[in-house]
Amino acid sequence: MMFQDINTIVKYYETKDLSTNLKLLQACQRGEPNLRELSYLTVDEWERPREEFTLVKKIGSGNFGEVYEGLWRNTMKVAIKVIKKDITKDDDFQKEVKIMKQLNHKNILKLYAVSSIDPYYIITELMAKGSLLDFLRGSEGRSLSLPELIDMAAQVSEGMYYLETSNFVHRDLAARNILLGEHNICKVADFGLARVIKDEFYFSHEKIIPYKWTAPEAISHGYYSVKSDIWSFGVVMYEIVTYGQIPYPGMSSSEVFSKITSGYRMPRPQSCPDVLYQIMLQCWNIDVEDRPSFCELRWYLDSHLNYEDASL
Repeated sequence: MMFQDINTIVKYYETKDLSTNLKLLQACQRGEPNLRELSYLTVDEWERPREEFTLVKKIGSGNFGEVYEGLWRNTMKVAIKVIKKDITKDDDFQKEVKIMKQLNHKNILKLYAVSSIDPYYIITELMAKGSLLDFLRGSEGRSLSLPELIDMAAQVSEGMYYLETSNFVHRDLAARNILLGEHNICKVADFGLARVIKDEFYFSHEKIIPYKWTAPEAISHGYYSVKSDIWSFGVVMYEIVTYGQIPYPGMSSSEVFSKITSGYRMPRPQSCPDVLYQIMLQCWNIDVEDRPSFCELRWYLDSHLNYEDASL
């Protein structure tokens, strides 16, 4: 049989069998571009000419500037963070770029390139669905099933396990700092506060602290470690199973710190299986050493991915 074009072929076989009981149903989705696909030159050379990138539309803002959807050489979609004037001299900014250059994992936002002419550009992969927090609060997010929510938490734990084994602490893990791509792929992002840890903890007294996500030992003594990221992950799990609800609803930052140091923990959300709530409670153990590792969290979550029953 002869066909005029590809569209005609596709339309024909949507109703006619290709072979026994086999029809064309849904087009295959194109996979995400690999880090090394941006250009063979970026494998060892991060700096790219400004003229290779085009800003298309503003999609948000980060610690250091505004974020745009853009194009590389007018073909490949990317995200471009346009850095605020003079911020490139900021030590935290330089540390974020340095850390991102070292990271390469399927659940970590990929850095593609930089362009250091003023204003400075940081080019990363484009995550089409934006922040996990905004997604969960939207209509598509609120329609997700329990296994789909658990899968998101498992993906975040995978990315954090990679950071754990690479001796990094994130220090600002929250649903707002996780980005979502096609097929609901989750990637940990925003490394403005991330640090390499050479000892068991990183000591810091930040002026601005996200109290509702931060472990008590980090708030009171400035002790950040993988275990403080574990505490934050428990809060992220709470955000996920509540479809983006604000943690510790109705409480101020000072009230939260006072409550948790006195033994208070957020109650189990109505839609949350007890087994998942128990994982959260383990993450919120006041004894740092009694909190699980991200390696253990990966296993816990993966083992429950196929369950629908809320009484797990």
